[in-house]
Amino acid sequence: MSAPDRGGQQREILLAYRHADLTAEQLWTRYFALRGSHGLMAVEAYLDGVAELPRHQCDLLAQAVNERLDEISWTRRAPYSRTLRPSRPRDDSLAALVHLLEGTELAPPERLAHLVEAAGRLIGVGFSAYLVDYAQQYLHPLSASGDPGPPMPIDSTLAGRAFRSLEVLPADSAGSRCLWVPLVDGVERIGVLRADVADEDTLQDPGLRAQCRWTALLIGHLVVLMTQYGDGLDAVRRRRGRTVPGELIWSLLPPLTAGVDGFVVTGVLEPRHAVAGDAFDYSLSDTTALLFIVDAVGHDLRSGHIAATALATHRSARRAGYGLFEQARQIDETIDAAFGNALFATAVFVEVDLATGRMRYINAGHPEPLLMRGGRVVKQLTGGRRAALGLGSGELVVGEEQLQPDDWLVLYTDGITEARNGEGEFFGEARLADFLRREASAGYPPPETVRRLIQAVLTHHDGSLQDDATVLLARWTDPRDLIPKG
Repeated sequence: MSAPDRGGQQREILLAYRHADLTAEQLWTRYFALRGSHGLMAVEAYLDGVAELPRHQCDLLAQAVNERLDEISWTRRAPYSRTLRPSRPRDDSLAALVHLLEGTELAPPERLAHLVEAAGRLIGVGFSAYLVDYAQQYLHPLSASGDPGPPMPIDSTLAGRAFRSLEVLPADSAGSRCLWVPLVDGVERIGVLRADVADEDTLQDPGLRAQCRWTALLIGHLVVLMTQYGDGLDAVRRRRGRTVPGELIWSLLPPLTAGVDGFVVTGVLEPRHAVAGDAFDYSLSDTTALLFIVDAVGHDLRSGHIAATALATHRSARRAGYGLFEQARQIDETIDAAFGNALFATAVFVEVDLATGRMRYINAGHPEPLLMRGGRVVKQLTGGRRAALGLGSGELVVGEEQLQPDDWLVLYTDGITEARNGEGEFFGEARLADFLRREASAGYPPPETVRRLIQAVLTHHDGSLQDDATVLLARWTDPRDLIPKG
């Protein structure tokens, strides 16, 4: 799209605005959300042709109108004051993506930083990636040179805010004009991508933002893929050595966060370097979500073996198509046969019908799951009780619950509620419920809620836990609510 004169741009924006089915107040709200700095009266005066706005403010107004037109699929668009980059992956942006794909085909993990920088040059920006450490406290630079520079705290930097909120955020200050773009693999947060640009116009370019998001998505996938066959990227994220039980459990875990359609699940284990008896698993399909959390007795390598055995048996039974009864029975028999009836594990099995929200669950001696609705804990799920795994099946009962749209399900191990402070006070169920209520009211997404919960438990326990603490949080949305209206 070529750049029109200022009067032509005003006329085209006004025409587009008239087709956008927005009031002036609604248009201004969208413009303000894009960091527009002029008031409603100034915007109305510009639309009426009696006043002017700075060029980049006109472009923000055009972007606000165009985003609305995208929603209602009107073919014409308001013009910008300059020639924009394409908003679909072709030309330079496609070249950058192809460069990353082809460059990593036979590349060791350590080469990814060079490839990221080269991809940025193809679209005229300076790319540099930062990976989150496994403690989710700092963003560490992935450097192509020998001097990576200092890490950035997640809780006190703009880059950290982009990571926490999963938003593309601009930085425009002395010596720093860039975009901070979340690095994700699916919905799992991997870090952030910094995109340094030359001027303010480029910083506001919606086409560039789209290109950066595509690149960041691909980099996130590549980080996860390349970590599977080399240690170079893992070394950036791992700030402490892991114990043998810790390595055993971490090697078996699924991605910490995943989602399909309206269902998102996210988990975390602490201490991440020395976890022994806790573990979790899940499986997501087009129709069903299966969740599993386990806590093996003890805090040593034997506990890790029990948890690993439970995890492997659960996957074997699940992949064979067995339901909750049979999954629990097979784990019970496997633990008993391998370790004797003096050792056991507590666990929760959950099955959610993604179309209806119908949930079935079994609780094998584990802390009762919590159900959050409307931003607060509304109940503990007390059904489906049976003996701990390894102690015999006994009577098998399946609990049932009907989820409502946007319900949150919270599974956790007793290391969360039994964390003690210096005075011996437990973190406790009441503090857990209050924390979840406050986080929900703040609007944090599930991965950020879980990250903040573990930080709160660590703070309560003076920074170091004596028992494994694990959380698995899931949110269900009725798929009918995901269908665009109109």
